[in-house]
Amino acid sequence: MLRIIAGLLAAAAGQVLWGAAAISADHAGHRARLHYVGHLDAVKPAMTPREMLSFWAGLRGTQASCGAARQQAALVALALDEIADWPCRWLSAGQRRRVALARLLADPAPLWLLDEPTTALDRDGQTRLERAIASHRAEGGRVILATHTPLALDDAAVLALDAYAAGPGDAEADPTASILGAC
Repeated sequence: MLRIIAGLLAAAAGQVLWGAAAISADHAGHRARLHYVGHLDAVKPAMTPREMLSFWAGLRGTQASCGAARQQAALVALALDEIADWPCRWLSAGQRRRVALARLLADPAPLWLLDEPTTALDRDGQTRLERAIASHRAEGGRVILATHTPLALDDAAVLALDAYAAGPGDAEADPTASILGAC
């Protein structure tokens, strides 16, 4: 589902809309408004966390004059500042995950698509992620995430797939009714 929303896969039926427009009408515009962090970190072992953030910003074409300051703030927010110049091969799995998540803060986008964002994070890392999500949402950002780990997110709509297994014809067992009504 996240890959369909990101525009990486075509939907078998229907379409994904941003406002009233289909994302397929403007692929480049849709890509510019989102960050997709998959279940793999996409962190290069030979690069440092600082270099990774710069690399990702360059891919998005957003190396702005304040880019270094944003990148530094992202490193601090995710407790990576003291290891920002170490090769990523030296980092733990949780630290590499924090590097992957730091791009959300270093180069803002209105929509975050996160696949298992808490993988390998310790409690501190999870708390920092929850804070980042809360701040992003408070500023009008949107977050769609797939997770097995409960997160402390106020006023989040939850689609629990195990609840849906009761049967799509059962209105009480169909969580999409309440989510679609709330959006």
